[in-house]
Amino acid sequence: TFLGIFAIINIIPFFWMIVDSFKTEQEYAANPFSIPTELQFSNYAKAWEVANMDTYFLNSIIVTVVSLIVTVLLGSLAAYFLARFNFKLRGATYAIFLLGMVVPIHATLIPIFLIMRNLHLLDTHLSLILPYTAFHLSLTIFILEGFMRGFPKDLEESGVMDGAGVFKIFWSIILPITRPAISTVVILNFIYNWNEYLFALVLISSSSLKTLPLGLANFVGIETASLTLQMAALTIAIIPIIIFYLL
Repeated sequence: TFLGIFAIINIIPFFWMIVDSFKTEQEYAANPFSIPTELQFSNYAKAWEVANMDTYFLNSIIVTVVSLIVTVLLGSLAAYFLARFNFKLRGATYAIFLLGMVVPIHATLIPIFLIMRNLHLLDTHLSLILPYTAFHLSLTIFILEGFMRGFPKDLEESGVMDGAGVFKIFWSIILPITRPAISTVVILNFIYNWNEYLFALVLISSSSLKTLPLGLANFVGIETASLTLQMAALTIAIIPIIIFYLL
Protein backbone atom coordinates (compact mmCIF):
# COMPACT_ATOMS: atom_id res chain seq x y z
CA THR A 1 0.00 0.00 0.00
CA PHE A 2 2.78 2.41 0.94
CA LEU A 3 4.74 1.69 -2.25
CA GLY A 4 1.57 2.04 -4.33
CA ILE A 5 0.85 5.47 -2.84
CA PHE A 6 4.49 6.48 -3.26
CA ALA A 7 4.39 5.41 -6.93
CA ILE A 8 1.22 7.43 -7.57
CA ILE A 9 2.75 10.53 -5.94
CA ASN A 10 5.73 10.23 -8.30
CA ILE A 11 3.66 9.50 -11.40
CA ILE A 12 1.23 12.43 -11.02
CA PRO A 13 3.77 15.19 -11.94
CA PHE A 14 4.89 13.20 -15.02
CA PHE A 15 1.27 12.65 -16.04
CA TRP A 16 0.38 16.34 -15.89
CA MET A 17 3.62 17.31 -17.62
CA ILE A 18 2.67 15.08 -20.56
CA VAL A 19 -0.95 16.31 -20.56
CA ASP A 20 0.10 19.98 -20.46
CA SER A 21 2.56 19.43 -23.30
CA PHE A 22 -0.40 18.85 -25.64
CA LYS A 23 -2.27 22.06 -24.70
CA THR A 24 -2.33 25.49 -26.22
CA GLU A 25 -0.82 28.30 -24.14
CA GLN A 26 -4.31 29.71 -23.56
CA GLU A 27 -5.64 26.38 -22.25
CA TYR A 28 -2.70 26.04 -19.88
CA ALA A 29 -3.14 29.60 -18.58
CA ALA A 30 -6.87 29.02 -18.01
CA ASN A 31 -6.43 25.74 -16.11
CA PRO A 32 -3.14 23.81 -15.81
CA PHE A 33 -5.02 20.71 -14.60
CA SER A 34 -7.57 20.43 -17.38
CA ILE A 35 -7.61 17.92 -20.23
CA PRO A 36 -6.76 19.47 -23.63
CA THR A 37 -9.67 19.83 -26.02
CA GLU A 38 -7.37 19.08 -28.95
CA LEU A 39 -3.90 17.49 -28.91
CA GLN A 40 -1.26 19.99 -30.02
CA PHE A 41 1.43 17.76 -31.54
CA SER A 42 2.93 20.90 -33.03
CA ASN A 43 4.30 21.72 -29.56
CA TYR A 44 6.72 18.82 -29.88
CA ALA A 45 7.86 19.78 -33.36
CA LYS A 46 8.44 23.39 -32.32
CA ALA A 47 10.19 22.41 -29.08
CA TRP A 48 12.48 20.01 -30.97
CA GLU A 49 13.39 22.73 -33.47
CA VAL A 50 13.75 25.69 -31.09
CA ALA A 51 15.75 23.71 -28.52
CA ASN A 52 18.05 22.23 -31.21
CA MET A 53 17.38 18.87 -29.61
CA ASP A 54 18.74 16.74 -32.45
CA THR A 55 22.28 17.92 -31.67
CA TYR A 56 21.85 17.72 -27.89
CA PHE A 57 20.25 14.28 -28.14
CA LEU A 58 23.13 12.92 -30.21
CA ASN A 59 25.73 14.33 -27.82
CA SER A 60 23.93 12.88 -24.79
CA ILE A 61 23.66 9.48 -26.46
CA ILE A 62 27.38 9.44 -27.34
CA VAL A 63 28.55 10.50 -23.88
CA THR A 64 26.07 8.31 -22.01
CA VAL A 65 26.50 5.11 -24.02
CA VAL A 66 30.31 5.24 -24.32
CA SER A 67 30.86 5.99 -20.63
CA LEU A 68 28.29 3.33 -19.72
CA ILE A 69 30.00 0.63 -21.79
CA VAL A 70 33.48 1.49 -20.47
CA THR A 71 32.26 1.67 -16.86
CA VAL A 72 30.47 -1.69 -16.98
CA LEU A 73 33.32 -3.40 -18.85
CA LEU A 74 36.07 -2.18 -16.51
CA GLY A 75 33.88 -2.55 -13.43
CA SER A 76 32.88 -6.14 -14.21
CA LEU A 77 36.50 -7.15 -14.90
CA ALA A 78 37.72 -5.55 -11.68
CA ALA A 79 34.85 -7.06 -9.68
CA TYR A 80 35.57 -10.50 -11.13
CA PHE A 81 39.20 -10.52 -10.03
CA LEU A 82 38.40 -9.00 -6.64
CA ALA A 83 35.62 -11.50 -5.97
CA ARG A 84 37.10 -14.72 -7.37
CA PHE A 85 40.87 -14.44 -6.81
CA ASN A 86 43.03 -14.15 -3.70
CA PHE A 87 46.15 -12.03 -4.16
CA LYS A 88 48.29 -9.66 -2.14
CA LEU A 89 46.75 -6.23 -1.48
CA ARG A 90 43.35 -7.48 -2.57
CA GLY A 91 41.70 -5.92 0.50
CA ALA A 92 43.58 -2.64 0.03
CA THR A 93 42.65 -2.50 -3.66
CA TYR A 94 38.98 -3.09 -2.88
CA ALA A 95 39.08 -0.46 -0.12
CA ILE A 96 40.56 2.12 -2.50
CA PHE A 97 37.73 1.50 -4.95
CA LEU A 98 35.16 1.85 -2.18
CA LEU A 99 36.71 5.13 -1.04
CA GLY A 100 35.49 6.60 -4.30
CA MET A 101 31.92 6.21 -3.04
CA VAL A 102 32.44 8.63 -0.15
CA VAL A 103 34.05 11.40 -2.23
CA PRO A 104 31.49 14.09 -3.18
CA ILE A 105 31.65 14.08 -6.96
CA HIS A 106 31.08 17.80 -7.49
CA ALA A 107 33.69 18.69 -4.87
CA THR A 108 36.24 17.52 -7.46
CA LEU A 109 34.94 19.84 -10.17
CA ILE A 110 37.86 22.30 -10.03
CA PRO A 111 40.60 19.60 -10.04
CA ILE A 112 38.83 17.84 -12.92
CA PHE A 113 38.65 21.11 -14.83
CA LEU A 114 42.39 21.72 -14.33
CA ILE A 115 43.26 18.15 -15.37
CA MET A 116 41.16 18.40 -18.53
CA ARG A 117 42.69 21.77 -19.38
CA ASN A 118 46.24 20.44 -18.95
CA LEU A 119 45.38 17.42 -21.13
CA HIS A 120 43.77 19.72 -23.74
CA LEU A 121 40.52 17.77 -23.45
CA LEU A 122 38.25 20.64 -22.47
CA ASP A 123 35.20 21.04 -24.71
CA THR A 124 35.35 17.47 -26.02
CA HIS A 125 33.24 14.38 -25.44
CA LEU A 126 36.16 12.81 -23.55
CA SER A 127 36.03 15.57 -20.93
CA LEU A 128 32.68 14.10 -19.83
CA ILE A 129 33.23 10.42 -20.64
CA LEU A 130 36.36 10.09 -18.48
CA PRO A 131 34.91 11.63 -15.25
CA TYR A 132 31.60 9.79 -15.67
CA THR A 133 33.49 6.50 -16.01
CA ALA A 134 35.86 7.16 -13.11
CA PHE A 135 33.24 8.27 -10.62
CA HIS A 136 30.87 5.39 -11.34
CA LEU A 137 33.44 2.60 -11.10
CA SER A 138 33.22 2.47 -7.29
CA LEU A 139 29.49 1.75 -7.14
CA THR A 140 29.68 -0.58 -10.14
CA ILE A 141 32.47 -2.65 -8.58
CA PHE A 142 30.74 -2.66 -5.17
CA ILE A 143 27.50 -4.09 -6.60
CA LEU A 144 29.08 -6.58 -9.02
CA GLU A 145 31.74 -7.82 -6.59
CA GLY A 146 29.15 -8.57 -3.93
CA PHE A 147 27.03 -10.44 -6.48
CA MET A 148 29.92 -12.45 -7.95
CA ARG A 149 31.31 -13.41 -4.55
CA GLY A 150 28.27 -15.61 -3.92
CA PHE A 151 28.88 -17.88 -6.92
CA PRO A 152 30.05 -21.43 -6.09
CA LYS A 153 33.61 -22.32 -7.07
CA ASP A 154 32.26 -25.35 -8.93
CA LEU A 155 31.37 -23.10 -11.86
CA GLU A 156 34.98 -22.16 -12.54
CA GLU A 157 36.23 -25.67 -11.82
CA SER A 158 33.84 -27.01 -14.46
CA GLY A 159 35.15 -24.43 -16.93
CA VAL A 160 38.74 -25.38 -16.18
CA MET A 161 37.88 -29.06 -16.70
CA ASP A 162 36.53 -28.15 -20.14
CA GLY A 163 39.76 -26.33 -21.01
CA ALA A 164 38.52 -22.75 -20.55
CA GLY A 165 40.94 -20.04 -19.51
CA VAL A 166 40.33 -17.18 -17.07
CA PHE A 167 38.80 -14.79 -19.60
CA LYS A 168 36.77 -17.54 -21.25
CA ILE A 169 35.27 -18.40 -17.87
CA PHE A 170 34.57 -14.70 -17.28
CA TRP A 171 32.82 -14.09 -20.62
CA SER A 172 30.99 -17.42 -20.95
CA ILE A 173 30.09 -18.32 -17.36
CA ILE A 174 30.42 -15.47 -14.85
CA LEU A 175 29.15 -12.58 -16.98
CA PRO A 176 25.88 -14.24 -18.11
CA ILE A 177 25.02 -15.20 -14.52
CA THR A 178 25.72 -11.62 -13.40
CA ARG A 179 23.07 -10.12 -15.71
CA PRO A 180 20.68 -9.06 -12.89
CA ALA A 181 23.42 -7.07 -11.15
CA ILE A 182 24.69 -5.69 -14.46
CA SER A 183 21.15 -4.52 -15.26
CA THR A 184 21.11 -2.63 -11.97
CA VAL A 185 24.39 -0.80 -12.55
CA VAL A 186 23.50 -0.10 -16.18
CA ILE A 187 20.24 1.60 -15.14
CA LEU A 188 21.91 3.62 -12.38
CA ASN A 189 24.79 4.74 -14.61
CA PHE A 190 22.53 5.54 -17.57
CA ILE A 191 20.18 7.73 -15.54
CA TYR A 192 23.03 9.65 -13.90
CA ASN A 193 24.95 10.17 -17.15
CA TRP A 194 21.82 11.23 -19.03
CA ASN A 195 20.79 13.78 -16.40
CA GLU A 196 24.21 15.10 -15.32
CA TYR A 197 24.38 18.88 -15.62
CA LEU A 198 27.18 20.51 -13.62
CA PHE A 199 30.19 18.78 -15.20
CA ALA A 200 28.71 19.37 -18.66
CA LEU A 201 28.14 23.04 -17.82
CA VAL A 202 31.74 23.61 -16.72
CA LEU A 203 33.62 21.36 -19.16
CA ILE A 204 31.62 21.98 -22.36
CA SER A 205 31.30 25.39 -23.99
CA SER A 206 30.59 24.70 -27.69
CA SER A 207 26.91 24.57 -28.65
CA SER A 208 27.64 21.66 -30.99
CA LEU A 209 28.89 19.53 -28.08
CA LYS A 210 26.36 20.39 -25.37
CA THR A 211 24.29 17.61 -23.85
CA LEU A 212 20.54 17.51 -23.37
CA PRO A 213 20.39 19.00 -19.82
CA LEU A 214 22.37 22.02 -21.04
CA GLY A 215 20.11 22.36 -24.06
CA LEU A 216 16.99 22.22 -21.91
CA ALA A 217 18.38 24.87 -19.55
CA ASN A 218 19.07 27.18 -22.50
CA PHE A 219 15.65 26.42 -23.96
CA VAL A 220 13.87 27.34 -20.73
CA GLY A 221 15.81 30.60 -20.70
CA ILE A 222 14.64 31.36 -24.23
CA GLU A 223 11.06 30.12 -23.91
CA THR A 224 10.23 31.45 -20.45
CA ALA A 225 6.79 32.57 -21.65
CA SER A 226 5.82 29.26 -23.27
CA LEU A 227 5.26 26.68 -20.56
CA THR A 228 3.61 24.19 -22.93
CA LEU A 229 6.75 24.10 -25.09
CA GLN A 230 8.84 23.58 -21.96
CA MET A 231 6.61 20.65 -20.99
CA ALA A 232 7.00 19.16 -24.49
CA ALA A 233 10.79 19.51 -24.37
CA LEU A 234 10.98 17.90 -20.92
CA THR A 235 8.72 15.05 -22.05
CA ILE A 236 11.03 14.39 -25.01
CA ALA A 237 14.00 14.34 -22.64
CA ILE A 238 12.56 11.72 -20.27
CA ILE A 239 11.27 9.34 -22.95
CA PRO A 240 14.69 7.64 -23.48
CA ILE A 241 15.09 7.09 -19.71
CA ILE A 242 11.66 5.49 -19.41
CA ILE A 243 12.21 3.26 -22.46
CA PHE A 244 15.69 2.25 -21.30
CA TYR A 245 14.47 1.49 -17.78
CA LEU A 246 11.57 -0.64 -19.04
CA LEU A 247 13.83 -2.58 -21.41
